[in-house]
Amino acid sequence: MRTLRARLIAALAAACAAAALGAAPAAAERIRDLASLQGVRPNQLIGYGLVVGLDGSGDQTTQTPFTVQSLATLLSQMGITLPPGTNLQLKNVAAVMVTASLPAFAQPGQPLDVTVSSMGNAKSLRGGTLLLTPLKGADSQIYAMAQGNVLVGGAGAAQGGSSVQVNHLSAGRIPGGATVERTVASPIASSERVNLELHSTDFETARRVADAINRSTEAGTAAALDGRVISVRAPFLPNERVAFLARLENLSVDVGPGPARVIVNARTGSVVMSEAVAIEPCAVAHGNLSVSIQATPVVSQPSSFSGAGQTVVTEKTDIQIRQDAGNLILLERGVRLAEVVRALNTLGATPQDLLAILQAMKAAGALRAELEII
Repeated sequence: MRTLRARLIAALAAACAAAALGAAPAAAERIRDLASLQGVRPNQLIGYGLVVGLDGSGDQTTQTPFTVQSLATLLSQMGITLPPGTNLQLKNVAAVMVTASLPAFAQPGQPLDVTVSSMGNAKSLRGGTLLLTPLKGADSQIYAMAQGNVLVGGAGAAQGGSSVQVNHLSAGRIPGGATVERTVASPIASSERVNLELHSTDFETARRVADAINRSTEAGTAAALDGRVISVRAPFLPNERVAFLARLENLSVDVGPGPARVIVNARTGSVVMSEAVAIEPCAVAHGNLSVSIQATPVVSQPSSFSGAGQTVVTEKTDIQIRQDAGNLILLERGVRLAEVVRALNTLGATPQDLLAILQAMKAAGALRAELEII
């Protein structure tokens, strides 16, 4: 049994190695994963509101006067007039910003999830209730109304100067807390042709998408306008247009290899390389110069029977400079991602060191890829 298992593992390893050595075939993807319909997109909504019912964790009104002003305006709309000069000391109210995303084709009465975020100095929104808040779009028109109990995925407690907190307490969500009041017109049914927009600009992918649509329908149905937009002639009747677009979204397209690109995150030291990255033969010297400074306190005391003097604390500083060996390493030509990674790993460099190495290789013309630092 063990011999058979060992043979199977060896055969699988050999098959994987043979597949890795062969040319990478083009991957087939659906059009819906490559592109989206022009004009069919969500719209961002925003509103300002008040959260009430907090357990003494609301805004400190002396530092957030807008909370008091908002509450006074709300009370006046309900027929309650505060006496002039009233100084409200609120502890259970917090001013918040409410945000939501209005999906495409949303209809009046459809519920939306909203996010509630404190904009003052409230300690926690846990247990609060958002009062009726209008949500507006970029055109300052009201598209939804939000209200409900705020769910905060965290907990915290404080007593005697000590505190403990789990997760974030100044923001929460209200599932289905908003109701759509107005629709957004979609241009998908207003013209004879619809446009498909690729998620990333690629002339070859645009050509292949247009060819796949023409093969499945008829010649001239689709035409690539540029490296991102494909214009498609669609039926006029809504029912036929929906069925036509649903069929197009599920068409498979053989996508060629992507561009050679290296993404470097300078803040975290993360390095991500695409499969097409290659390096030319080059020599790299890698070494580090480290400076170590250590301060040790030294206590100097007078003798026991001197009768004079005092204890003095001084510091003894030890400075050491150490330079690691910087060997000149020859990197052979790498034509596959695995070979590039193997060549860079021979340097023994950390991700932070790779930032400088990749930049130097790009400047020397040895890195056959686009270097992008984020």
